[in-house]
Amino acid sequence: MAGISLRKARTIIRKALEHGRAEGMKPLSAVVLDDGGNPIAFERGDGASPGRYGIAHGKAYGAVMLGMGGRAQRDRAEAQAYFMAAANGVYGGAVVPVPGGVILRDARGRMLGAVGVTGDSSENDEAAALAGIAAAGGLTAEP
Repeated sequence: MAGISLRKARTIIRKALEHGRAEGMKPLSAVVLDDGGNPIAFERGDGASPGRYGIAHGKAYGAVMLGMGGRAQRDRAEAQAYFMAAANGVYGGAVVPVPGGVILRDARGRMLGAVGVTGDSSENDEAAALAGIAAAGGLTAEP
């Protein structure tokens, strides 16, 4: 697999948003980025606030740029706040270091990009991202 296709990105997003609705979550928004941090696809669920793109993007962008999922970023920020503050400064404040940013890997372990989901609690956002990734098939998720 050369990367994440638009079709697979849309599937991840659709299934993540469906998971959120099925679980009674607040309206979600989701983005899929390639391994360079560039958007492949984004959707803002009905009723989701308009600023959600920036948060979803920041969750996924941090995962790609730092090579660690949102959960790992949060843990690192709690242990070494100065590191995450410095890293976020390097990336122009575009990193949102909380759960909901999930790295996508292929069967060989190569990073293909990341998913960012936002709209509910960070833990619920992460669960929706994982559901979308599982439904798309052929990918390994690294929260």
